Amino acid sequence: MTRRELLRGAAALAGARAALCAAPPLEPQLEQVLARIHPPQFPDRAFDITRYGAREGGPSAATAAIRGAIRACSAAGGGRVVVPAGVFLTGAVHLASNVNLHLEEGATLRFSQDPNDYLPVVFTRFEGTECMNYSPFIYAFEAVNIAITGDGTLDGAADAEHWWPWKNPGARGAGRPADDRAALVKQGDQDVPVTERVYGRGFTLRPVFVQTYRSANILFEGVTIRNSPMWELNPVLCRNVTVRNVKISSHGPNNDGCDPECCRDVLIDGCEFDTGDDCIAIKSGRNRDGRRVNAACENIVVRNCRMKDGHGGVSIGSEVSGGVRNVWIENNRMDSPHLDRALRIKTNSYRGGALENFHFRNNTIGEVARAVIDIDFYYEEGPGGPFTPSVRHVAVENITAERSRYALYLRGYQNAEISGVRVAHCVFRNVAEPDVIENVAALELIDDLRNGRPMTVK
Repeated sequence: MTRRELLRGAAALAGARAALCAAPPLEPQLEQVLARIHPPQFPDRAFDITRYGAREGGPSAATAAIRGAIRACSAAGGGRVVVPAGVFLTGAVHLASNVNLHLEEGATLRFSQDPNDYLPVVFTRFEGTECMNYSPFIYAFEAVNIAITGDGTLDGAADAEHWWPWKNPGARGAGRPADDRAALVKQGDQDVPVTERVYGRGFTLRPVFVQTYRSANILFEGVTIRNSPMWELNPVLCRNVTVRNVKISSHGPNNDGCDPECCRDVLIDGCEFDTGDDCIAIKSGRNRDGRRVNAACENIVVRNCRMKDGHGGVSIGSEVSGGVRNVWIENNRMDSPHLDRALRIKTNSYRGGALENFHFRNNTIGEVARAVIDIDFYYEEGPGGPFTPSVRHVAVENITAERSRYALYLRGYQNAEISGVRVAHCVFRNVAEPDVIENVAALELIDDLRNGRPMTVK
């Protein structure tokens, strides 16, 4: 081989490596996303639920009164359905277009602990698989211009005796299937029509707290949310979503804070999360059912938030069969000995999905129990499936982390490497163990320190 051929080969190799690391231009793309996100506006009309029969502090649910106020508000062309100061018991609340459910300071909507108050079943999802199940506590289907705002509290009243025990197989009783979730996933894998995947009474698939389905122009602002059966905020197949200054504290099983799923153009800004699972988890459907729906989650911005307890500060997955792309996570603080990871990307060979263009920058990490950056293809089912996962273009920049078990925990497959991970200008202090790096192509470490020493690719 001639010297010219050697140089040509080296140049081609460098070009291929650069292509793996390259990603779309950052700032113009982010500006375009933010320019499309606008909170909905509402007419200056108020519909106080007490005018429709709601009684503060009483034993009777205000469900009918709240629904009456929502119907009147929507019929009038929109406005605010006002929950005044006090505690109001309710069952399922179904929002309608052009309605802002507004909780005044000192107001609490306390949701019934009786599962029958969330029937009849509605078209929903359970962990990324579509089905007919208990209504979410607050639900909207194919609505536009909807909001939940104010300084009040949404209390799901879930606890060790209500909703949370349904996580355990023993809650299903004798003669029941071993796992209702597994039964639902099997129906999805077999293409059973969604209208025939009927759960609800007699089953133990918990409803999420707030779910907006196939809706647009959505605002969640200011409210405090606590004690949810499982996921807290779950917009699905929605566009133009703003989540701003929301405070979530709920430590039950699967108590994710905010889970945008198959959504486009989402801003999560200035929120506080203290959760029993992921603080934020970005999703796009599970396995075959996610591929059937075939909708990515894209153009997601998470900024200025505070993450305390949880499995991940921001997680991607694991239900990502429709793909996730274009995610910016910046200027957040994540810190708790009970927060497992800061950035977590979790998938496997049954989920599949193309995951690309993640920007994790200018975040301050105090303590996390496991890894600051965790990308893992071995989640749950792991390898051996027919759908190769893909993760590429992950940029981690200007991060400081004070304590963790690992700085980087990156595990791809031999036949499906993680590609294009760039870690630049980061400082990882008090790291207990060496990084785990398996099957990663084009890993760049630029001006990074771990325990005071420069980080290098081995």
